[in-house]
Amino acid sequence: MSNTYSLTFINDSENDWSFCCYQEDPNITMQGVMSLAWFAFPVASTTSVTFQWNINYQFVWSQMGKLSPGVLFKAGQKWDADLQTANSVDFTRKSNTAFSFENLTTGSAPGTLYINQDGTIPLHTAAIGINMGIQGAPAGAGSGTFVVPAQPNIIASFTPHPTYWVTFGDYVAGQVLDTQQIGQKEEIKFPVNVYDMCAILGPDNKWTTASLQEVNTAYLKAGGSEKLPHALRINPKLLR
Repeated sequence: MSNTYSLTFINDSENDWSFCCYQEDPNITMQGVMSLAWFAFPVASTTSVTFQWNINYQFVWSQMGKLSPGVLFKAGQKWDADLQTANSVDFTRKSNTAFSFENLTTGSAPGTLYINQDGTIPLHTAAIGINMGIQGAPAGAGSGTFVVPAQPNIIASFTPHPTYWVTFGDYVAGQVLDTQQIGQKEEIKFPVNVYDMCAILGPDNKWTTASLQEVNTAYLKAGGSEKLPHALRINPKLLR
């Protein structure tokens, strides 16, 4: 069983925002691949939110129009995948409207996830991709991480090595992102054997990232007597 990761957003700014976590992957170079708002949740000033996940993958698809930034991807089906033993699936359309996954099998190369699209798939009507499941996710969260437009007789392959990024603004879970146009974003790096990280948005609307242990230690240095409360205002200098 894989380790459980957690990320806590702490909003120490003066504004109410929707915090967004998404993934990027420099190794996925398929034409048309796009990142989704993997987790997005409104977080008022001086409050926080935490979400957790395991590195367990799923195949996903959504019946939708043209895949473009701003539209919502809502997974119509999720099939659990395994990078070693269950990494290939067929995608077909059983009737004029009924898309479906079929035949989960072992693909040719371990470590890569394959979606085999047959000749029944029309253009500009669906999107396919992969997801990493979020534990106890709010509605819509964890619908997908990377997606591409569905098209007939193409094998879509994903060899995931994701990096995690956070931003803030007006986002909803499942929203298709143009990551090149996102400002005020920060990469969340998990050090070796560290699975709980915090992303703190300060009053200057800049990010400070640290492990949960570092945040708790800094809180105690600042005179606190308990572990990280639900809302925490802290001097980022204490984390350096």
